[in-house]
Amino acid sequence: MKTIDLSTWKRKQHFDFFNQFEEPYFGSIVHVDVTKALRVSKEHSYSFFTYYLHKCILATNAIENFRYRITQDNQVVVYDTIGASATMMRENETFGFSYIPYIKDFDEFTDTTQKEKDRIKQSNDLFPSVNPENVIHYSAIPWLAFTGLTHARIYKAKDSIPKISFGKITDIEGKKTMPVSIFVHHALVDGLHVSRFVQEFQDLLNM
Repeated sequence: MKTIDLSTWKRKQHFDFFNQFEEPYFGSIVHVDVTKALRVSKEHSYSFFTYYLHKCILATNAIENFRYRITQDNQVVVYDTIGASATMMRENETFGFSYIPYIKDFDEFTDTTQKEKDRIKQSNDLFPSVNPENVIHYSAIPWLAFTGLTHARIYKAKDSIPKISFGKITDIEGKKTMPVSIFVHHALVDGLHVSRFVQEFQDLLNM
């Protein structure tokens, strides 16, 4: 992690402008093609959620702006890597927040994710014992093919963590698509960076 020198940062004016907003976040809904990703997951008996979550984490780490965070003293830092804090369901239909660090290797990532799933299923805790800033807040709503999404937020709390949600897969003539909601702090991320993330995510899903 390193601190950005705001006095020379090319985004200084953008940061100063959007950081004063009561609601500095903006959101986009996109649909990604998961046809090949689903096929690969089935062929290898992967959890599809784990498979696409790993691809998404790799994509967000590839875009520097998604690794920016605003500190409590109003500085901007850039993390070397970011992991995931994803919601995971229990049998009683409640959920817990997970913590999964950045792991490039898929097999190791799968093992770590499964341990977090097991921990959440066996506890009633909402939050993990480790809850850092260098994560993306992820949620999956596989029952709903949403076309819009908002988030519950405490506006007085300083928050700059991106929020990404995944929806229900739709099949149209053999092409399977999944809605993805991307919610980001405009002082750190612009539409250009969101579009680069989406392209990177799609490229990884197509591999």
